[in-house]
Amino acid sequence: MVSVIVAYSPAPREVHEVALTLPDGSTVRDAVAASGLAARFPDLPAAAGCVGVWGRRAAPDHVLRERDRVEIWRPLRVDPKLARRERFGQQGTRAAGLFAKRRPGAKPGY
Repeated sequence: MVSVIVAYSPAPREVHEVALTLPDGSTVRDAVAASGLAARFPDLPAAAGCVGVWGRRAAPDHVLRERDRVEIWRPLRVDPKLARRERFGQQGTRAAGLFAKRRPGAKPGY
């Protein structure tokens, strides 16, 4: 028997965890099905790329080990690169970047 935790976050700062004890040789697919999270959250992402073990993407047929944490991820709403570009545009070039906070009287670039 292996003890695993299945975690899903339907919204920011809201995490639902289910502790399970499964037979040896159980897969990620088995853990997600046994957790019952699909019944509680009908919009649960079922795509293979939305599941991982300890923060690393895992295939549904990945065999679980003792004390693994299976994570079900939500799809991204905004591309991270696009969000960063928009934040930079709002801040302006003087308030962002490596040389934004200079010491008074310092040379340019320091």
